[in-house]
Amino acid sequence: MGSFLSRSVLARVVPFVLFMVMLALRGQVPADGSWGIDPRWVYGLCVLVVSGSLLFFWRDYQELARGTLPRAKELVLAVIVGVVVFLLWINLAQPWMMLGEATASFRPVDSEGRIEWGLVAVRWIGAALMVPVMEELFWRSYLMRWVDNPDFEKVDPRTVTLKAVALSTVVFMLAHTQWLAAILAGLAYAWLYKRTGSLWAPIVAHAVTNGVLGVWVVLYGNWQFW
Repeated sequence: MGSFLSRSVLARVVPFVLFMVMLALRGQVPADGSWGIDPRWVYGLCVLVVSGSLLFFWRDYQELARGTLPRAKELVLAVIVGVVVFLLWINLAQPWMMLGEATASFRPVDSEGRIEWGLVAVRWIGAALMVPVMEELFWRSYLMRWVDNPDFEKVDPRTVTLKAVALSTVVFMLAHTQWLAAILAGLAYAWLYKRTGSLWAPIVAHAVTNGVLGVWVVLYGNWQFW
């Protein structure tokens, strides 16, 4: 059942809430190291905690069961969508396309400008592997279907209404600084889920977007996108 605080709801909400809370706590750690902690490594702790919560609830994710894997054509489509969203994300970053001020970027470099590869690996693993699963379970599997029916597990993603797609995408946008890019990304991932009926499709697309973005950021030093 999808009633408030049921296990099926908690399984999709708890990892997302943990992620948001830990990101907020990271912002409270002094950047000067006066607490004896490098705030950049808090992201690594965040990855461990959120990944642990996903593993704890893994049996509750029926939409990720083996039989739900998309077909080859759908995987190819997901990869294409992921690349397109990446291109949109790095090009739709003009001041008027931003919702408020940009948040502090994640800079995995030392005082002499040398890349700290441990930090890069932690950030990339989190963004490309953990975040897509955690976010798609919350935004698409739960919230989008919940708009149509609080007992969201009964909703076939291929039948979700435009209202559900629109409302979940607007909320998704509000959680990101680049509002225009976020709207287009949210619509693209929702379209994939609706078209294929498999949550793996938007997860793959999301992973491709974040994975390629991470490589591009490191190659060109555009840390503001991290």
